[in-house]
Amino acid sequence: MFTGIIEEIGRLKSFDGGKIEISCEKILSDIKIGDSISTNGICLTVVDFGENFFAADVMPETLRKTSLADKNFNLERALKVGDRLGGHIVSGHIDGVGKIKKIVAEGNALLINVAAESFLLRQIAAKGSVALDGISLTVVDAGANNFSVSMIPHTREVTNFKFKRVGSLVNIETDILAKYVERLTNFKTKSDITEDFLLENGFL
Repeated sequence: MFTGIIEEIGRLKSFDGGKIEISCEKILSDIKIGDSISTNGICLTVVDFGENFFAADVMPETLRKTSLADKNFNLERALKVGDRLGGHIVSGHIDGVGKIKKIVAEGNALLINVAAESFLLRQIAAKGSVALDGISLTVVDAGANNFSVSMIPHTREVTNFKFKRVGSLVNIETDILAKYVERLTNFKTKSDITEDFLLENGFL
């Protein structure tokens, strides 16, 4: 479990399609075999590490469902019980991949528009939370085939978004609460939990 608050940017050291090695510094301070590291939002398990890198196995399913096309990776260690939850609950289980369609300067921030498939957009709502490459962000607006987030300068400077351009791919993890709400409203059995029930009780 993670919070979406990035600790450092790692650099690709090597990737043979099955094992990835990432150069880094900060997250190595208390690392051990078996630890979970959010890597561009993907929960990877540490299988090896050295003075300035860690290594993780990458399953075919991970390659099918995510983008590991970057050379710069947002890294975050797993949340410790008792830590402040600065972002939102992020599982490290990527739901799909989106593409940046537009980046517009807006005051001191960047408004970033991301195209995504409809099954993802059903779980993305304005003022809700979403994780892009593992970064906890607030949704500004959500449409039929895209959504937008606003990013402050600090977030851009300490994450791989300083390297992102129009056309760049991003790993998307929707909010865990949205997943359960959709599951409950679409489950094909008799249930007292309906869309009307959720609306009446302030869940939608």
